Amino acid sequence: MIILKTIGRIIWKTILYFLVVSIASTIVFRWVPVPVTPLMLKRCVQQKMDGKEMKLKKDWVGLDEITPHLQLAVVCCEDQNFLLHYGFDFKALKKAMVNNDKGKRIRGGSTISQQTAKNVFLWDGRNYVRKAFEAYFTLLIETCWSKERIMEMYLNVIEFGDGIYGAEAAAQHYFHKPALQLSKEEAAMLATLLPNPRVYGKNCKGAYVQKRKQWTLQQMRYWGGKLEYEQ
Repeated sequence: MIILKTIGRIIWKTILYFLVVSIASTIVFRWVPVPVTPLMLKRCVQQKMDGKEMKLKKDWVGLDEITPHLQLAVVCCEDQNFLLHYGFDFKALKKAMVNNDKGKRIRGGSTISQQTAKNVFLWDGRNYVRKAFEAYFTLLIETCWSKERIMEMYLNVIEFGDGIYGAEAAAQHYFHKPALQLSKEEAAMLATLLPNPRVYGKNCKGAYVQKRKQWTLQQMRYWGGKLEYEQ
């Protein structure tokens, strides 16, 4: 009986500690840039184990230093209901499950909010435990952060290529210019890389990337060329 009570206290304290730390860190990151993410560290370890030079290019910039073209492009490519949902797009998830069952290209159905929560707080993977944590942190950031902050965080931590993270580093790597100066076409190309940046980034002029870029540009025109955040 004493052992069970001791185990119970340990479990309760662990849960309480996790809640306090997770909520506090989410509040802090509402204003403070994330210095490094679990995925960045994982990639560095993988590079070292493969005998490669460790490569980690990132440069945090504010949302006002990232062209609106790229903000709109990633919404068109990754999450067209970003401004409407509260972290989860169940219609997109259902569609992804149907496509996967039919053997079409595998899609996760994750929103920008879910991808941000995963990249900032969690490890890579598809098991149910990680998915549960992802849902928890998605709710946290949707509660504590504005859509602008979620977008700012997303565009600063997302992987754009092998060792390349964030819009600024990607703009400098692929186009040798700041993220604020990207054209519509350049922004659309970067957004097109996101499903598999370490593969697509090696062949930006490939048929798939170019076709997907044209589709993204078309979607951007349908939106009117600008993403309107709620005031």
